[in-house]
Amino acid sequence: MIWLTEEIKFPPYNKTTKHGIIALGGDLSSERLIHAYENGIFPWFSEFDPIIWYCPHSRMVLFPEEIKISKSMKKVMKKGEFRITQDLAFPDVIYQCKSIERKDEGDTWITDDMERAYIEMHHRGYASSVEVWQGDELVGGLYGVVVNGVFCGESMFSKVANASKLAFIHLAQCEKYRLIDCQIYTKHLASLGAREIERDEFLTILKSQS
Repeated sequence: MIWLTEEIKFPPYNKTTKHGIIALGGDLSSERLIHAYENGIFPWFSEFDPIIWYCPHSRMVLFPEEIKISKSMKKVMKKGEFRITQDLAFPDVIYQCKSIERKDEGDTWITDDMERAYIEMHHRGYASSVEVWQGDELVGGLYGVVVNGVFCGESMFSKVANASKLAFIHLAQCEKYRLIDCQIYTKHLASLGAREIERDEFLTILKSQS
């Protein structure tokens, strides 16, 4: 396993393990995070573990035009019970993603250091959030990193039914992004239209200018 040094540089893609790990260690500075996301790499680790950097061989992505909206979700959207904003409450969104209890899941992977790092990325214009409000209460949302017109999703939360779905649908329909990177396969994301593509295809899209 390759350990990172102070130099902001990652190993070549052919050094990735079968589990998608490309390196360990380093830091969560904005400079390193920006370089990582520009190259299709993201951190994912638990408290007290070294930073683990991933670049999976298969990538779960959503092409915005392929978003699937169920009949029940269309009814929810039509009722207008929720208000959706973007970048209005980034720190609150990441805090909720970090602290909300998730069924059948262990402790959060969003450490205090990660929370601070992504808030700094937001201040620098590289991280963005979507907020879902019910009245004046923040009831759902998501956040991620924006690189070259690609939204690299990190986490989402929902306090009421359908709130995170609404945030995701808004992301697909806001016409700001040519691709949404969902990173890892889940049935939930697949039900919304996301699908897996090979890493080479993902990197080609990520690094293209159109």
